Amino acid sequence: MARLGTLFAVLSLAFIAPPDPVSPDPESIRPIDSADTVFIEDMTWMEVRDAMRDGRDTVIVATGGIEQNGPYLVTGKHNVVLRGTTAAIARKLGNALVAPIVPFVPEGDIDPPTLHMKYPGTISVTEETYEALLTDICASLRTHGFRHIILIGDSGDNQDGLKRVAEQLNRNSHGGKLHYIAEYYDFAAVADWLEEQGISQTPEGLHDDFGMTAMMMSVDPQSVRTKQRLAADRFHINGVNLAPAEQTMNWGRRIISFRADLTVKAIEKALAH
Repeated sequence: MARLGTLFAVLSLAFIAPPDPVSPDPESIRPIDSADTVFIEDMTWMEVRDAMRDGRDTVIVATGGIEQNGPYLVTGKHNVVLRGTTAAIARKLGNALVAPIVPFVPEGDIDPPTLHMKYPGTISVTEETYEALLTDICASLRTHGFRHIILIGDSGDNQDGLKRVAEQLNRNSHGGKLHYIAEYYDFAAVADWLEEQGISQTPEGLHDDFGMTAMMMSVDPQSVRTKQRLAADRFHINGVNLAPAEQTMNWGRRIISFRADLTVKAIEKALAH
């Protein structure tokens, strides 16, 4: 029995939770150089802290989506595009970082399924969940001292929730100012600009177009299934040939820069007021 008791004692010690790790001093000196990135999720906490102390007092909160986008584009289309546009916006502003892109947004009713939820791979949340998530994200960023929080959405159904969260937090809470920038989601301006550049499209009825495809290719060519489409002789959209790929990728970079310029102009106007 004594041996059995000793065994139980040893086993009980094995299941005792380890002590909490020692928390670093928030004022600890960063021991290495910082990486050249504007994405908070790709930074260490020290890099974020020091970037803010160096004047990066603005943060971009962007919402994308996981939805059906036709036979060629990945379900994370908007998130891929936002990796390009948010980086360009932050760089052009010069004093901004980018919060992790919010991939989960309303995409239709879940049961019974409506809109994009009729297609496998789509992930939807209710409007209440979406706005609650945005509220907590923005509250976290406020706590850490960001003075300006920029809200943008790359999908149409994201817009109303962004606007409501900005209005509610600005009205009921203290801290950094929230700015919903509707001008980011101005695809009519992009289409008009492309027309002026000689890119004329004939819609094929797909949730896809040249502008989105080009932007995605400039970030990740595989996200539009470049290799597979070339093999199947499907490397085109809305009557526009996507070959050569490098040329379309260059268009994508130009479109991203165009959208970033429009957005930065709107942000600067909002901050001025």
